[in-house]
Amino acid sequence: MKQTLLAMIAILSSASFAAADGDATAGEKVFRKCAACHSVDGSKKKPGPHLAGILGRPAASVEGFKYSQSLSEAGLVWDTETLTAFLANPRENVPGTKMSFPGIRKEDDLTNLIAYLEGL
Repeated sequence: MKQTLLAMIAILSSASFAAADGDATAGEKVFRKCAACHSVDGSKKKPGPHLAGILGRPAASVEGFKYSQSLSEAGLVWDTETLTAFLANPRENVPGTKMSFPGIRKEDDLTNLIAYLEGL
């Protein structure tokens, strides 16, 4: 599992997914795909954990949310690279994750979404 994630990170990093290059306003629109399950407000309850302050936070660390064992044991810290890789294909990067979302395939959408999340 970690090898798959590391390989995906290497591929995505070489594709220049720097959040600094992203458009946070466009990323807020991309976030609409996530909003059914995730909030950007830490006090709002949704089916998935809130994403407020996600960059720099260890994966599976929002109190009160029951994460999959695979994500809990992955040892990830959400930074630009790990989050980009995960969001591109959650089930491939963390097999057994509870997140059923198929992923964001467009490079620009990922870059913009990360820029938006970075500003939370």
